[in-house]
Amino acid sequence: MRLSTKSRYGVRALYDIAYHSQGLPTPIKEISRRQGVTPRYLEQIFQRLKKAGIVKSVRGPKGGYYLSRKPEEVVVSDIIRAMGESIEPIFCARPLKGRKRCRRESKCAAQVVWHEAGRRLVEYFNPVSLAGMCRMARELRVEKPVDNRLRVLS
Repeated sequence: MRLSTKSRYGVRALYDIAYHSQGLPTPIKEISRRQGVTPRYLEQIFQRLKKAGIVKSVRGPKGGYYLSRKPEEVVVSDIIRAMGESIEPIFCARPLKGRKRCRRESKCAAQVVWHEAGRRLVEYFNPVSLAGMCRMARELRVEKPVDNRLRVLS
């Protein structure tokens, strides 16, 4: 299975929001800077995530994107599906819209293997949440730069 850059960057962008934003809207420019993805490409990704109901947005100088659900409730497989991808390793294991079923479906042992591989990938991705990724980042001691939006003036 090979995920597109949209899926990979989508996971990274949402992890970035969960890890750095503390529930506040995060501007695309900040995510772009931290993740090394162009703002224009991130906008395309976030439009899909917004359509899937995973993020919401706020316009204006203090605007940006934020998660519409708790980080514990957003799993990697949700993000991959929001990008329009299947977790199945090959299309014949699960026909996509507009594609015909494989004519060898009932006689193909290889398809059984691909289907099982896809099932195991889903089984792996489903429990991996953004909150879990944030725990991994803390264990890896990923630095969190000071966010000026969170400073309290004394």
